[in-house]
Amino acid sequence: MRVVICGAGIAGLALAGRLHNMLGWEVLVLEKAPQPRTEGYMIDFFGPGYDAAEVMGVLPWLEELSYPVSEAAFLDGEGRCRARLPYGRFARSVRGRLLSIMRPDLELALRERLSLAVRLRFGVGPASVDARPDGVHVTLTDGSRIDADLLVGADGLHSTVRTLVFGEEHRYVRYLGYHTAAFTFRDPQVHAQIGDRFCLTDTVGRQMGLYALRDDEVAAFTVHRAADPSRPGDVRDALRREYGSLGWLVPRALAQCPPPSRIYYDQVAQADLPSWSHGRVVLVGDACQAVSLLAGQGASLAMGGAYVLADQLSRVSRIEDALHAYERLWRPVIKNRQRVARRAAHWFVPESLRQARVRRAALRLTGLPGSRRLVGGALAGRRQPSLGQFAVVPAWVSAEPGSGVASPRRS
Repeated sequence: MRVVICGAGIAGLALAGRLHNMLGWEVLVLEKAPQPRTEGYMIDFFGPGYDAAEVMGVLPWLEELSYPVSEAAFLDGEGRCRARLPYGRFARSVRGRLLSIMRPDLELALRERLSLAVRLRFGVGPASVDARPDGVHVTLTDGSRIDADLLVGADGLHSTVRTLVFGEEHRYVRYLGYHTAAFTFRDPQVHAQIGDRFCLTDTVGRQMGLYALRDDEVAAFTVHRAADPSRPGDVRDALRREYGSLGWLVPRALAQCPPPSRIYYDQVAQADLPSWSHGRVVLVGDACQAVSLLAGQGASLAMGGAYVLADQLSRVSRIEDALHAYERLWRPVIKNRQRVARRAAHWFVPESLRQARVRRAALRLTGLPGSRRLVGGALAGRRQPSLGQFAVVPAWVSAEPGSGVASPRRS
């Protein structure tokens, strides 16, 4: 079988590794970006993606690339802590199965884990798709053509595959009213002040987070309310206007904001399609299941979804039936997380000072006895899915065939 996967992000790389290592399929991964992306933000990695990483044998790589975080601290304009959430309590609520890792580092681990037999091409993507009963004919942006038994759109919220096969983006992307950005800069003084904390501004309508990386590098993360989903013309200028009045270390971070080409910037949105597949074309990851920044676990769910898709392709002989089974199993998980995100949005970025005060009070309650379950339910979502419930873990607990690729470098 020959599969073409569009998108070299978390979902695409995880799926490529599973299909090749487990089924021996011929896999080609296409990525329209000219090189692996380096911009991105810190994620709390737990849940089904953590399960998948463990079974796939990539968890030691992720542990090596992860960061210790002592707490999430909400700070006022003078740098005084108004509320905090110790990460130890959060970790215990998910039985210690939690990593804090930069999204590009997660992609690095998956990419370097790939067998050399998996072809990975950057700077090219699909230009047109001809779905046929027995396969898919894909014309690429460089003019070349490929025939495949299966085409997978793992190319994110703004998926080209989804647009070509399912229709225009506005039909399937639900804007939630926020913009988000992330960038890094090097500053030993800021690095020392942050330490091992994830520092967040305790502000209304907008929020900046700062956390220390390796080698005196600092990562900044932002989210703010915006009525218009359109990306601003100059994202660096837009960030300085939006956050310039905030205090503490924010002005220093904005002064070192890199050029727009090195800033991750996007709208906060969810994907909602009536169907995730059409013939032998299927979507995975944010292309069909974006839960949004507000829900968390986007990376974990992308990896988990890729894992469930590969599992169904290994179990069901007819490809189309396997694609339907994957959606039937995984869609309820995504719908639940999307509902959680929409309900919790005003706590993530408070709309008013009153909501900010209520959030502070709720975080202070996490220090009381018996609060561990409350923390886990609020942050991780209730009824956390485990890959075991999809009957994929027990059959594949054995180690995967080696790829001959060394452990990833620390970035």
